[in-house]
Amino acid sequence: MSLSMLPYSTLIPLDKTAKTPVYLQIAAALTENIRRGIIPAGARLPGTRSMAEALCLHRKTVVAAYEELLAQGWLETQNSRGTFVSQKLPDIRPVSFKNSAIFAPSIAQPKAGFPFQADPLLKLPLVKSSNALAFNDGFPDVRIAPWDALSRAYRTTLRQGFRKNLLFYGETTGEPSLRTAMTAYLRESRGLPITIDNVLITRGTMMAIHLAVQCIVQPGEVVVVGEVSYSSCNLIIKQSGARLMTVPVDEHGIDVEAIEELCRKTPVRMVYVTPHHQHPTTVIMPAERRLRLLQLAKTHGFCILEDDYDYDFHYNSNPILPLAAADSGQNVVYVGSLSKVFSPALRIGYVVAPAEVIEAMANLRRIIDRQGDNLLEAAVAVLFRDGEMRRHLKKAQKIYHLRRDLFCEMLKTELGDVIEFSKPTGGLAVWARFDPAIPLPEVARKSRKNGLWISEGLHYGPKLNSTRLGFASVNEAEIEIGVRVLKSVML
Repeated sequence: MSLSMLPYSTLIPLDKTAKTPVYLQIAAALTENIRRGIIPAGARLPGTRSMAEALCLHRKTVVAAYEELLAQGWLETQNSRGTFVSQKLPDIRPVSFKNSAIFAPSIAQPKAGFPFQADPLLKLPLVKSSNALAFNDGFPDVRIAPWDALSRAYRTTLRQGFRKNLLFYGETTGEPSLRTAMTAYLRESRGLPITIDNVLITRGTMMAIHLAVQCIVQPGEVVVVGEVSYSSCNLIIKQSGARLMTVPVDEHGIDVEAIEELCRKTPVRMVYVTPHHQHPTTVIMPAERRLRLLQLAKTHGFCILEDDYDYDFHYNSNPILPLAAADSGQNVVYVGSLSKVFSPALRIGYVVAPAEVIEAMANLRRIIDRQGDNLLEAAVAVLFRDGEMRRHLKKAQKIYHLRRDLFCEMLKTELGDVIEFSKPTGGLAVWARFDPAIPLPEVARKSRKNGLWISEGLHYGPKLNSTRLGFASVNEAEIEIGVRVLKSVML
């Protein structure tokens, strides 16, 4: 069968401005027509010269397209007879030109051709940052990060990449130079009694929490969180098949007495806490409550997953050392991230845990991500080695302290009648409770129309009418503009 009369110039739409080579466009179009049965199996295609004339192309382009399809098995040649659609293709029902979608623009197909059920737990809005004015969840100001120093460090590691084996597969636990640097930094800044064997580098805190939950908690086991807690962590726990149970949160953080009462009723496998600045309320867990939680973990044998997401920023006094620093029973798994220190785009987190737990987490990480970015991790290690990271932290601490003071003063003077809050002693955000008569989702909607992004706060609890208002990523002028926008839509 010869199909020399088919309108190939119509069946094979070409875009010579596209990045895809023309010969591959030809091959793709012919493949689609064969799939649809418009060009049936066994059909003889026009010769390369005739096809080139029909498409107004050089013959070599068509030759390349035919050779591509021959290599893929869609076409076959027969001695002295020409080029044919392979007879070994599956039986494909022809479709009429009238009903064919071959002439329509390509569109993404929304439905899978096989049984598929998406996990509804994972269908949550994705918050994306931008250069727009925002009082966000508590992100750093990326404008003050030492990008030039990181760029120099990255160029250095890239030049040395081959010699230092940074361009090959590396350790699943993270680039050794960064693990060494983080071990020293965490020992000095947080008093953690650790060695490099207790440290795993991850792509941010989310991966760290995911690995910890997957390695430590079995489906059906109980994980305890605060009634108001980090929603992404709650999602990880639920998705793992664990039983998520909540206890109250007060002005001193998670209620440890409620955890103790729960332990009397059911075995508890893990307790997730953010004691330095409880997320989202920013309150600090006092020393006596911390010690009691450590005692409970030792008595009942559960793991404390300590998320210390913004330890490096404390304004009123020296920060309280982490639970992990006083953990004599090896019950604490400690996670943190450089994203709040440097930039959310710098996907570097870490886990501190007993060596056997680190090994198990590294083994699991291997089948998820294999390893991190060796070059980036080595470059960040240079920033620690050269003191650049410490200088940046010192600078950021002063800047964020001033911004906190201005932000809280303006909230008090301009919006004190409709927003309640406690001035945080550290961190990068304020926990703001809005007047019940003023629905927060409506405030968020109106604010966005006026150029200010704030969270609707619904993921913290639909009845709270509260949210986190980040002050660190906005400068003094932006704080004043943002507060004026809030005032204009609320008063």
